[in-house]
Amino acid sequence: MSEARSKEGEIQIRIENLRKVYVTDESQTVAIEDFTLDIKRGELISIVGPSGCGKTTLLRMIAGLLEPTSGTITIDGRPCSDPGPDRGLVFQDFALFPWRTVRKNVEFGMEVTGVPKEERRLRAEEYLRLVGLEKFMDARIHELSGGMKQRVGIARALVNDPEVILMDEPFGALDAQTRNIMQAELTKILEKSDKTIIFITHSVDEAVFLSDRIVVLSKRPAEIKEVIDIPWPRPRDRASPEFTALRKHILDELEKENVLNN
Repeated sequence: MSEARSKEGEIQIRIENLRKVYVTDESQTVAIEDFTLDIKRGELISIVGPSGCGKTTLLRMIAGLLEPTSGTITIDGRPCSDPGPDRGLVFQDFALFPWRTVRKNVEFGMEVTGVPKEERRLRAEEYLRLVGLEKFMDARIHELSGGMKQRVGIARALVNDPEVILMDEPFGALDAQTRNIMQAELTKILEKSDKTIIFITHSVDEAVFLSDRIVVLSKRPAEIKEVIDIPWPRPRDRASPEFTALRKHILDELEKENVLNN
């Protein structure tokens, strides 16, 4: 049993009384208000909410890329005041280097931190095998499909062995069929990697399919409207009555927020 697996169930991320206000010369905009949430080690938490409610702002604060106006975020008791190797990021737009091979893209973060060349190669190959790209290690980015590019992004996030993976609409740019395939692949990858995941999505279907818990946010300023535990094992049947009922419940709650926002 891995150390991460043996510690599952512990509180790993603690967000307390988080608030974010954007200030300009003309105005103040409250993006996040009184956000408090504990996240257990090994959980996959999806965050859904109306467009523009502050989901990405929340993720950027957890990543250490944006400073809260007030409140605290800690991982294993350490403040998330700056970016760090304990957090890996996966973006919607892939953010890959087109002039580098697949392997060299995955190696990039290790190059920056001074990992020896042979260790970089071995670790990159290990994680590319994990995401099913062992036959494309020397391919160029333009030779890959959208789903394959996103697998490269996931491998690059995992290769540095972060404790937490932060995913911002990672499948939002993919077509529906590829998106469904990548959701299924992600569940397999994460079962092998024992990581804690915070997953931002506009797709309620995706959130119900992937998550251990779903955090439903209100319109801006974002507050927690509801936290929903998903009791069903993976893989999940999207056509089951239970799945359909939960998806409808969440959509109804989001629709109420959209109506209030108009």
